[in-house]
Amino acid sequence: MKISAKHLSKRYHQGNIEVEALKPCTFAINDGEQIAITGTSGSGKSTLLHLLGGLEQATDGSILYDDANFSKMSQSQCDDFRLEHIGIVFQSFNLLPELTAYENIVLPLMLQNKKIDQEYADTIIERLELENRLNHLPGQLSGGQQQRVALARALINRPCLLLCDEPTGNLDKRNTQSVTELLFEMSKEFSVTLLVVTHDEAIAKKFSRVMTISDGILGGDIS
Repeated sequence: MKISAKHLSKRYHQGNIEVEALKPCTFAINDGEQIAITGTSGSGKSTLLHLLGGLEQATDGSILYDDANFSKMSQSQCDDFRLEHIGIVFQSFNLLPELTAYENIVLPLMLQNKKIDQEYADTIIERLELENRLNHLPGQLSGGQQQRVALARALINRPCLLLCDEPTGNLDKRNTQSVTELLFEMSKEFSVTLLVVTHDEAIAKKFSRVMTISDGILGGDIS
């Protein structure tokens, strides 16, 4: 699924002050690409990711997923589209504490009243080495294990696009390397376009395409 953004921007109002979190930008992402978006804290990289995932609505501009105009959808339609086509991994994991690891993983399917493809689910669970943690609550898991549960949840719907917002920001060096490798492996294995927001230059260097953002301005790609 090709992604095309044209004159995409996002503005907020803080009292009487208008904050331009993302200045107008135009770019394209081809099916199957693996891209890092880098920038300092507050640069606008998470805002861009949230727009692409439909977690926030753009102020101006458009986002096309193939022929589907994401920007013209209602929030409800965006939510449905995201559940169907997009997986998101957050820095803070965002697991529901009262649900087991397995229940968190299959939650997107339950929200859509979809039947669980157990063979596919087992494949993901096995690849992420979670077989012995499925009945554990998030509070009983390590940070690395929680992040792998979050990754499994993001992949359970067979998404076309995987968005990751600082996915290793809360992990130690060992788990950072492990999760980064898993992202690449799962993206390739399941033919998922991968877009990772990070401020870690060491992680960004592993990607074949890097997009920079600073003060809301999306810069040219770094080859």
